[in-house]
Amino acid sequence: MVLDDLGTSLRGTLEELRGKSRLTEEDVQAVVKEIQRSLLQADVDVSLVMELSDSIKTRALEEEPPGGTTARDHVLRIVYEELVALVGDSTELPLEEQTIMLAGLQGSGKTTTAAKMAWWFSKKGLRPAVIQTDTFRPGAYDQAKQMCERAEVEFYGDPDAEDPVEIARRGMEETADADVHIVDTAGRHALEDELIKEIEAIGEAVEPDRSLLVLDAAIGQGAKEQARRFEESIGIQGVAITKLDGTAKGGGALTAVNETDSTIAFLGTGEEVDDIERFEPNGFISRLLGMGDLKQLTERVERAMAETQEEEEDWDPEDLLSGTFTLHDMRKQMNAMNRMGPLDQIMDMIPGLGGGLMDQLPDDAMDVTQDRLRRFEFVMDSMTDAELEHPRAIGQSQIERIARGSGTDEETVRELLQQHKMMERTLKQFQGMGQGNMDMERMMKQMENQGGGGGGGMGGLF
Repeated sequence: MVLDDLGTSLRGTLEELRGKSRLTEEDVQAVVKEIQRSLLQADVDVSLVMELSDSIKTRALEEEPPGGTTARDHVLRIVYEELVALVGDSTELPLEEQTIMLAGLQGSGKTTTAAKMAWWFSKKGLRPAVIQTDTFRPGAYDQAKQMCERAEVEFYGDPDAEDPVEIARRGMEETADADVHIVDTAGRHALEDELIKEIEAIGEAVEPDRSLLVLDAAIGQGAKEQARRFEESIGIQGVAITKLDGTAKGGGALTAVNETDSTIAFLGTGEEVDDIERFEPNGFISRLLGMGDLKQLTERVERAMAETQEEEEDWDPEDLLSGTFTLHDMRKQMNAMNRMGPLDQIMDMIPGLGGGLMDQLPDDAMDVTQDRLRRFEFVMDSMTDAELEHPRAIGQSQIERIARGSGTDEETVRELLQQHKMMERTLKQFQGMGQGNMDMERMMKQMENQGGGGGGGMGGLF
């Protein structure tokens, strides 16, 4: 995650305040020092860093904590509020007809972002179309076409044409029935005058409602000049930050937002078309500080459940809240979980599981968990329909047969059966609330109250 080092170091510093009722200037200075160090290492502009740290220091020393609030929680709230103010609001993107033009240097991830954004709009019930105008980069057309096919969205491009402005104009005409037009422009290795003139001409042809600057999270201090030039030429209403799944620092992108007086629209978190998040400052900073992000988690759960239900026509998630919970049901729930994305991202969104707890896990912990789910799939593939329907009736001889057939071991089979019991027990807690009354919001609230523990709302799969 962008600025993840900040979250890690801050959590460690704040832990040292646990148990204190009053803050000393030395306590506050330690927190401010960690913020300055982490933000500067993340390539955030120095003036922004000093402004933020001065504000945090002033508030922490002058504001009285609310009654019953510990010193640690008081500082955490101030840091949270100031960081939310630093990253700004989310770019306004109404769910209605509009044209969005993407700008950025070559390699920033514009083409991938165009397809991801189109996928996101399609999931909101709109009909998007991507128009590829890049005639400069070899392979741009093929990449865009393939990405849009994977996203199952409309695409227009012309690999034989040489005039990007004419491609843009024809693309708007050919995709006139689309609700949202996303125009992908060519990049260069640097901010050349030719690039700026081309983008300006495309902008005149398509008349975008908003232009988004696409920035690689690793751009660093170069973001300031790039953002300024694009702002002067076409006007920037928002920023899409890409490649947040690696070790990128991301501070340069925050500097660009400040330089253009704009906001963040989307975060790209991986290579697949669904690896994109609408930027929400409150949830973003909550995850950074280890406080979870229930809104983003709820959206992912609902989407994954809907997609699984669409694929499994005979399965309704509401059925889990009544009747018997079988291994067939467990497999479908696991498929839904796989659709939610990498488990480390999901755990960051769960209050009590992200942040400090994640920092304590070995680097390969999530890979082990993903491998565990795959092994469960192998085990269930080796079971009969009767065993899948009645797992509690499986005896020792069956365990031995299933282990041999799945290429695993008896311990893995028993682990799956135990996991099923835990999930069944969790679902019975929800059944008591009444079928049809257990909506996603209440489920998330229940999970938050339980502290996000392994046997909580996600059924102990973590």
